[in-house]
Amino acid sequence: MPSYFRATMASTPPSIPKGTHDFGPQEMLRRKWIFSTIEQVFRLHGFLPLETPAMENLETLTGKYGEEGDRLIFKILNSGDAWKEVDANVKATLQRGDTVPPGRLAMELSGKALRYDLTVPFARYVVQHQQEITFPFKRYQIQPVWRADRPQKGRYREFYQCDADVIGSTSLLNEVELVFIILEVFDRLKIDVTIHLNNRKVLRGLVQLFGVEDRMVEFITIMDKRDKIGTEGILKAFAEGGFSEEVSRKVQDFYSRLVPMEEEKGPQNYATLAKMFSEANIAEGVKGLEEMATMLYEIANSSEGRGRRNVVHDLSLARGLDYYTGAIIEVKATEGSLQSSICGGGRYDDLTGVFGLPGVSGVGISFGADRIYDVLLELDRFPKDLTASTRLLFVNFGAKEAAHCIQLARQCREAGISAEVFPDEVKMKKQMSYADAKGIPFVALIGENEMKQGIVTVKDMKSGEQKAVKQDELIEMLKH
Repeated sequence: MPSYFRATMASTPPSIPKGTHDFGPQEMLRRKWIFSTIEQVFRLHGFLPLETPAMENLETLTGKYGEEGDRLIFKILNSGDAWKEVDANVKATLQRGDTVPPGRLAMELSGKALRYDLTVPFARYVVQHQQEITFPFKRYQIQPVWRADRPQKGRYREFYQCDADVIGSTSLLNEVELVFIILEVFDRLKIDVTIHLNNRKVLRGLVQLFGVEDRMVEFITIMDKRDKIGTEGILKAFAEGGFSEEVSRKVQDFYSRLVPMEEEKGPQNYATLAKMFSEANIAEGVKGLEEMATMLYEIANSSEGRGRRNVVHDLSLARGLDYYTGAIIEVKATEGSLQSSICGGGRYDDLTGVFGLPGVSGVGISFGADRIYDVLLELDRFPKDLTASTRLLFVNFGAKEAAHCIQLARQCREAGISAEVFPDEVKMKKQMSYADAKGIPFVALIGENEMKQGIVTVKDMKSGEQKAVKQDELIEMLKH
């Protein structure tokens, strides 16, 4: 290594941005297993794969996620030829890592941004390629997204989403199918979850009931915290947020007419809430309750959902993204310390309308792969055999033996068995340590005598047992 690089590395240890991760081989094998499990379920339900660019035009993303979401979009500065035109003082400031005044920095934006989620780019794709698509269009997408959020446990600046969406259909059977997909994925991952369901029509009915239509997003964001801080907590938050005492009184009266919160996530309150909406002549709220009742009925009476007690109607659920218009879904693990959402989604009736294609309804879900990874790691639920990509290691006894082993390794690979030959002629202990460290289950020993006899001595690294087999029987032995 040149002296310049040695000096630079010694004085400035390499690092990565906060909120991002390096993933080593073991982590990648586990992540690939998560992605593969989710993808298999998507494919079984007829969803097709899609990818969109990491960058979108800034105007494509802004205005779709609410004020808070827009603030978290990673905007991209000019680069390449455009960078040559950037003011020298701005360049120097950026290269030092110092802050450039917002107004001055805005002049250097390229008009592009890293995607915030996969749903808005999907809507853009549908509009752009509408003549090529057969509706209803069912697609899945597994790609990274970026958010300029404050890094903390379970929250990253770069993370993967695994999305499935149906666009071009208003049927509630799509929502029901997505719930079945969620149940199947987490059954396969062996994570116990609760699926919380609500409807934005119900929430819009509530803000009409409380007379806070002009502050809907702020109001339902506070309501969404009731699971964590309780009724008294949200009443305090309403007061601190400048809502009137009358609003707080209405909210308190509303919850007093419902069954206790621990029982609230179910159908017990339907009649009470429907009566409130009917008395106040709030048709949208009644419609939302009808949609929820239909979903819960279909889930409860299907073979896939029958007997499921982990699918509940949660009146406090209010996912924050502005584009949801109907059903909203949030999934939380019921075990482990990570209490945040690990999957979510909902119905969006006119997201494509902002791109010039009005009246196309869609519904989708998104699995948070990084949070799912954290839950599986904490619960020790990853399959134990994911640590090894190689099933058989051939020990290197010398050039002649290695050449022979290379041919046998090729035959193993052709039979679908992963195999490798240790590249160096070193002590047996080092080669065995290599196999043990990589979790390779079997080691093949072929010395001069084995070559003459046409046999292979196979060592089981777990039990320590050794067995001699004919070379033409090696593959069959490994398969069984």
